[in-house]
Amino acid sequence: MGTIASTPRYIIAPDPGAHRLSRQITGTDEQGAPVEVQVVEERPLTIFLNGQEIVTAMTVGDYPEYLAVGFLKNQRMLRPGEKITGIDYDDDLETVVVRTDGETLHEEKLKKKTRTSGCAVGTVFGDMMEGLEGLALGAAEVRSSWLYTLAHEINRTPSLYLSAGAIHGTVLCQGERPLCYMEDVGRHNAVDKIAGWMALEGIEAGDKIFYTTGRLTSEMVIKTALMGIPVLVSRSGFTAWGVEIAREVNLTLIGRMRGKRFTCLAGEGRLVRDGDPDAVDDEAARHRRKGARG
Repeated sequence: MGTIASTPRYIIAPDPGAHRLSRQITGTDEQGAPVEVQVVEERPLTIFLNGQEIVTAMTVGDYPEYLAVGFLKNQRMLRPGEKITGIDYDDDLETVVVRTDGETLHEEKLKKKTRTSGCAVGTVFGDMMEGLEGLALGAAEVRSSWLYTLAHEINRTPSLYLSAGAIHGTVLCQGERPLCYMEDVGRHNAVDKIAGWMALEGIEAGDKIFYTTGRLTSEMVIKTALMGIPVLVSRSGFTAWGVEIAREVNLTLIGRMRGKRFTCLAGEGRLVRDGDPDAVDDEAARHRRKGARG
């Protein structure tokens, strides 16, 4: 699965200097002066389930095995109890094949696609609400002191998000510790990488917090809920449908998390306000991504 970048606290951390993830491109600024800009790469990755082609995703290119497994799980194409017998990635052909001990029959499912509000032409399939009815998320608490610590550390973690912009980050956290930080050109891909990592490494979901740099849309809420994670946090804002779904499934939804400020619009019962906002500094401009500066 490639080299895993890590820090003492992270199990997987971004590696903004990794080969092929970004490159320098020369251009000019508003005054005609030459500038060099760090730009993220994007390349196609075609995902197969056994012998069936499922989708071609545009991705930054790292952790293709995690992306493929997470995508298939989040689209409910990997059935509960179905065993993954192998994962084959071919860098030259830009394909990844996930092999299982079950039969692949998803022709009808593939016909029912819904365009999402995600970047990079995200799609989910037409039965995306399937599985939410009767879903019971864990009652694990989330402390505001954890949120302040996580935001402080994540915002200062070297990443493509900070160095180049035009990319989304997602971080799986436990308490005040960030565990796994994935990035991609589409936020759905970044989520799927986390889901694939959890599935292949046997990571439990019920006591986790999911942090994202992207908007809290219906797709983000649905994916987080179906992954079994009870808390979803973002630097960004909400969509009304995302909030409605979060309330229906009792997922704690916290947005506009910047510096000492945040807003909770669902799942208030899990939130313990034990942190003192007056002791937290406002977010400095140098910790915002490149694309947000100015």
